[in-house]
Amino acid sequence: MQSTSKVRTGQLWGKSKEDLKKQLEDLKTELGQLRVQKIAGGAASKLTKIHDLRKSVARVLTVINANQRSQLRIFYKTKKYLPLDLRSKKTRAIRRRLSKHEAGIVSEKQKKKQIHFPQRKYAVKADD
Repeated sequence: MQSTSKVRTGQLWGKSKEDLKKQLEDLKTELGQLRVQKIAGGAASKLTKIHDLRKSVARVLTVINANQRSQLRIFYKTKKYLPLDLRSKKTRAIRRRLSKHEAGIVSEKQKKKQIHFPQRKYAVKADD
C-alpha cells in the first residue's frame, strides 16, 4: 500500500487501536522500502516522502500514546495513588507544600487557646 498524502491527525482520533496499529505497520513498511530505494539511488523526491512518512509515524504514535494515557487516567481515577507519569508536574516546591486540608487542620491545643483567649475587639472613638 503506497500512501500518497500526509496523515491528518484529526482523522486518527476516531480510529480504533487495531486500525492505528495496522496503519503504523503500513507506514513503517513503506518507510523501509523508501529507505532501500534511496540507497539504491532514488530520486530527490523520495527524500521529502521519507520526511513525510517519518512525521506520519510520529503522529500515529502520538495518538496511540494519548489514547493509552487517557484510558489509564480513567482506570486510576478511583484508585488511591496515581502513577508518577500521570501526576501533575508543577514544581518540586509546590509538590512538597502542605495540601489545603493539611494547612487547615487546627490542633487541640490551638483550639483551646482560641476558645479561652479569643481575639480582642477594640472600638475607636471618633472625634466630632
